[in-house]
Amino acid sequence: MTREMIDQPDEQDSLREVTRRHFFGQCAVGLGAIALNALLAGEGEGAPQRPQVDPARPMAPRRPPLQAKAKRVIYLFMAGAPSQLELFSDKPKLRELTGQPPPESLMKGRRFAFLKGNERLLGTRRSFAQYGQCGMTLSELLPHHRKIVDEVTWLRGMSTDVFNHGPAKIFMNTGFQIPGRPSFGSWVTYGLGSENADLPGFVVLQSGRRGPRGGSTLWSSGFLPTSFQGVPFRGQGDAILNLRSPEGIDRRQEREFYDTVGTLNRARLEATGDPEIMTRVNAYEMAYRMQTSAPELMDIRSEPQSMLDLYGVKPGEPGFAANALLARRMIERGVRFVQLYHTDWDHHGEVGNTLGADIENRCREVDQASAALVLDLKQRGLLEDTLVIWGGEFGRTPLGEVRQSTGRDHHINGFTIWMAGGGVKSGYVHGATDELGFGVIDGQVHVHDLHATLLHLLGFDHQRLTYRFQGRDFRLTDVHGRIVNEILV
Repeated sequence: MTREMIDQPDEQDSLREVTRRHFFGQCAVGLGAIALNALLAGEGEGAPQRPQVDPARPMAPRRPPLQAKAKRVIYLFMAGAPSQLELFSDKPKLRELTGQPPPESLMKGRRFAFLKGNERLLGTRRSFAQYGQCGMTLSELLPHHRKIVDEVTWLRGMSTDVFNHGPAKIFMNTGFQIPGRPSFGSWVTYGLGSENADLPGFVVLQSGRRGPRGGSTLWSSGFLPTSFQGVPFRGQGDAILNLRSPEGIDRRQEREFYDTVGTLNRARLEATGDPEIMTRVNAYEMAYRMQTSAPELMDIRSEPQSMLDLYGVKPGEPGFAANALLARRMIERGVRFVQLYHTDWDHHGEVGNTLGADIENRCREVDQASAALVLDLKQRGLLEDTLVIWGGEFGRTPLGEVRQSTGRDHHINGFTIWMAGGGVKSGYVHGATDELGFGVIDGQVHVHDLHATLLHLLGFDHQRLTYRFQGRDFRLTDVHGRIVNEILV
């Protein structure tokens, strides 16, 4: 074999070399093209809409990228899940078949939280009638809702993915059933800021015997800066604990304290670059301003007696009615998002959670004030650009659940919520369930669809309002959601 034969590759080796060069050349071009497309996508029509947030003024008001019908939100959350079959969905066929086993075709593939498989159909003993020009059916338990039946959009085909209370509440608020994602209120304040520098942009008010399952994860800012988390206000005494100045400390001394601490925090921020330090600085400044703004806000004695009577507020008595009135006072002062939680809407049939006196009490606690809020906002000209939402985390089953008495288990399909103002239709009924109330047969609205629609009304594309965290763009609706155009004005 000659040296020339050794040095010169044979034909097969040459083919391998050409193939290798071509392959890696194509890969390089392909990766370059991908990178270029990614850069161009950041400027194109489908690019993420990330609000320009000034860390020193995270709640500064911002304009949404799209035309908005709503500027603010009041969310009346009925924690525990009201029974649509006792309140909003009249099912004569279900009453007729009470005590009989459910059709196998309707039970196939369904999962429940506590049912054992031998339960029977359960019709309601509540009487229903149709009201308003829209003909919405309401039970005897909600007499005040009759006054607003033509002011709201009724979503009677709601559905969710989660059938246990804590995860379902988290899902309804964050679009994900595990803690760690930002709540809807946090997304809104991240996108829009607030219109009052002396109050939090996102306020939470609670009523009922205890707090909602899920606790603070329901109004958490998740991976968003903590400036955007909900701030719980107490309904009695000081709105926020430890907000008052200590005895012997005047405003001048306190101002000097905040300035000194702020200087130290800013020095630490410069050294570490931790953005949460700026959140701490902002929290101190907000607390200082709230010392004068919060007491005035929470003092409803300045409201005329006619307004207290409209809401059903009893002077000195905290509760849902007082919170509903406070919600109106807050949005008047520029608070962007107010969320009310009223608990004890569970209806399993044990003591305290019956379909008898207990659901009657829950309705009595919220019915008048919920209707009053809508009417009050309307007469003040605020309903037009304020979104009001009323509802729980899921619905209740058409089956009886036997405990101390017969109640209803959790149900993820076909429950009812309502919305008013802010670009949704007035007096419009959307969606329907089958004759037994097992599933949606028309106009289904999933939780992700609800979130997409609410963001749209506030001027955001739900697919583009994002926040980059751990190398990924996150959004409220994850990879789901559609705008429910049928309910929009």
